[in-house]
Amino acid sequence: MPRGIVISNISNLYHVELENGKIYNCNARGKFKNNDITPVTGDKVEIDIIDEEKKDGVINQIEERTNYIKRPKMANLTQIIFVVSMKLPKPDLELLDKQLVYAEYMHIKPIICLNKIDLEDENEIQRLEEIYTKIGYTVIKTNAKEGIQIEKLKSILKNEITAFSGNSGVGKSTLINGIFGKDITEEGIISKKNKRGKNTTTQVRLYCLDKESYIADTPGFSTFELEEIESIDLCHYFIEFVPYLEKCQFIGCSHIKETQCGIKQAIEEGKISKERYDRYCKIYQEMKQREEKKW
Repeated sequence: MPRGIVISNISNLYHVELENGKIYNCNARGKFKNNDITPVTGDKVEIDIIDEEKKDGVINQIEERTNYIKRPKMANLTQIIFVVSMKLPKPDLELLDKQLVYAEYMHIKPIICLNKIDLEDENEIQRLEEIYTKIGYTVIKTNAKEGIQIEKLKSILKNEITAFSGNSGVGKSTLINGIFGKDITEEGIISKKNKRGKNTTTQVRLYCLDKESYIADTPGFSTFELEEIESIDLCHYFIEFVPYLEKCQFIGCSHIKETQCGIKQAIEEGKISKERYDRYCKIYQEMKQREEKKW
């Protein structure tokens, strides 16, 4: 039975790219609905070919997923490139930290891309780079419009299923178009009035870079409110905190109001970024408020 990957889903019509590179328009067997599962972009599937000439088929089997993201619906991502614009729009580091938490929670490799480096002072770019490389994250500095560091991005994408994520207008589509050397996605437009991007991507689609290498262009991730994570567990996904958690005196330490806290001590010793910690506190409080509203 032919095997392939779902590269897009429009109104429950699935486009499946087979291992031989051919793309078929497929419906899904009714049994999936009965089992409360439906194919999503990124799923590895087996199909029956119904009409070779029309390239019609039906999805007969969904292979076990390595991960599943609810919004936008995707499966089997191996890495996410979080694109941060240095200017226009300005960097949203709270969103970036939420994204990194989610990637750690989902066990998906995160990579940070600082884009539009031509618009910001080099010292500020280096400052942000050092905060995240010190933690252990890979940071790439790009200028998508000029194609700077596009080749390095390509090497990171090889043999991976990669999503690009970030606020509208940060340059995701421009980067993807640069990687492929052609306009395969519609580029975002920055509103001159409010300097915010306007969403252009409306569905999740995988683009094949080469065999076993796919790029996902998405309308954005709405799960970065971190609804699947409890506030008490947040510290485990700020990965630089982990080595110091055992030094907290109190079990269940929130690392905010408590004394004799291993995290606070590490900050005083310069081992943890105070800037990252401040964003941790803000995210933690947001999560606590959300949890309290549930009751």
